[in-house]
Amino acid sequence: MLTSKTPKLDLHGEELALVYSLVTEFINDNYKMGNTEIIIIHGKSTNIITNEVHNILKENKLVKKFYLNNWNLGETIVNLY
Repeated sequence: MLTSKTPKLDLHGEELALVYSLVTEFINDNYKMGNTEIIIIHGKSTNIITNEVHNILKENKLVKKFYLNNWNLGETIVNLY
């Protein structure tokens, strides 16, 4: 369940070249801490960052599922194993 304490990674203003390492480290850290739900904020302008984030999530073995937040399309909600 999403709450104000759900871990969030905000990628606004980040360079595309850094997105892979930031997202991967965020997932690994939260998996180690036992968090099963996280939020990645990518914005909703050109979808360049969104597409990169979703490609990373598709390949990550710690990710159970992910989906855009229906109430805020600039966020992706990620469920970890």
